[in-house]
Amino acid sequence: MKKSKTILILVSIVLFFGLSLFYFWKRNQKPAVVYNTKKASVQTITLSTIATGSVVPDEEVSIRPNISGVIKDIYVEAGDFVKTGDKIARIKVIPSINNLQASRNGVQSAKINLETQKKIFNRQKELFDKGVISANDFDQSKNAFDQAKQTYDSANENYQIVKTGTAQGFNNIAQTIIKATISGQILDVPVEEGVQVIQTNNFNEGTEVASIADVSKMIFKGKIDESEVGKIKEGMPIKITIGAMPDQEFDAKLNYIAPKGFMVNGAVQFDIEAKLSISKDVLIRAGLSANASIILDKATDVLAMSEALLQYDKETKKPYVEIETGEQQFERKDLTLGISDGITVEIKNGVTKDDKIKEWNAITVPEETKKNKS
Repeated sequence: MKKSKTILILVSIVLFFGLSLFYFWKRNQKPAVVYNTKKASVQTITLSTIATGSVVPDEEVSIRPNISGVIKDIYVEAGDFVKTGDKIARIKVIPSINNLQASRNGVQSAKINLETQKKIFNRQKELFDKGVISANDFDQSKNAFDQAKQTYDSANENYQIVKTGTAQGFNNIAQTIIKATISGQILDVPVEEGVQVIQTNNFNEGTEVASIADVSKMIFKGKIDESEVGKIKEGMPIKITIGAMPDQEFDAKLNYIAPKGFMVNGAVQFDIEAKLSISKDVLIRAGLSANASIILDKATDVLAMSEALLQYDKETKKPYVEIETGEQQFERKDLTLGISDGITVEIKNGVTKDDKIKEWNAITVPEETKKNKS
């Protein structure tokens, strides 16, 4: 009985030890390594850079008055379409008391002078008719009288201008009616009825009454980083994507690159402009944010593959791939590459579209799976 227990204990120890060895052996077994493959294909690769900005009218005009006063009537609102000469607003002239008094005094002084010169002229005319004075003296009195009449008329016109904003003979110059100077859409009317406006002169640009733009002629205005500005040039094709119209893409051509950059948030940016091609049935609102994709280079119908398949020699840094020659057997092939968009790269030489290219990030397969496949 004692001998049987001893044998049972020894057998249990041997069995436990054997199972332990099998467990550690099994745990240390490395799983099989399997590499997937992919093929190159014929693709079109476009190398581009992105610029951010907005879409604005190519021609925008600010309408400002040429007389000062108060807005009496406004005939348009933002969004309306107008033609050249259409009424925008009417100004009620409110003259300055000092200017009005000065101009009235000027009329009185000119009238007194005119009456005096008229009396002198009449006396000189009588003397001339009687042959008492020479023609030269008569011409001088007549000239003084004519000048006095002109001064009086001018003083009256000045008084009317100060009082009403215009005068007879000046309707095309100083007007209380503000009119559109171009045809287009009203973008903004920043004034209201009752607001005082200042005329445009050499010392003041005046109060803006409205802004008008031809919205059929739009341009993209944006900025591009200094790292990209050396890769672009005027005349390059551009694709414009507008934030409010994500399903549409507009063709444009780069027509301006600023010669000087400006520091923006720690980076040097350059202004660029591009003219959009817009069909008549499309309305783009001014000021919409947009992105411009500038095409730097393009390769059409070339052999290409994913950049994720590339490997690089540790010493020469040259690119290569591994081509499958048998079941999980691969051979190195050096490559000559073309342009890349960061995802796909052009293959100029090294592989064909029938070659199976190794994906160098291997997939591990458990031993049981490999045996089942066998």
